[in-house]
Amino acid sequence: MQPLRRMFKRAGGKRVSDQAALELGALMEERAAQMAIEAKRLSEHAGRRTVMRRDVKMAVRSRERPA
Repeated sequence: MQPLRRMFKRAGGKRVSDQAALELGALMEERAAQMAIEAKRLSEHAGRRTVMRRDVKMAVRSRERPA
């Protein structure tokens, strides 16, 4: 939880509640899981079993595009 608190502090937060840090962690974990699923799908589409850096980057870009 301390790394999440540190992120808030670096963003300018003076005081950070435990609940805020936990919520940020949960949101980050959810987004990371979505990115991992998309990166895996992209690697399979390319005919590979190994997820590579470029798959992750492409997954992030595809999620950031407006619908």
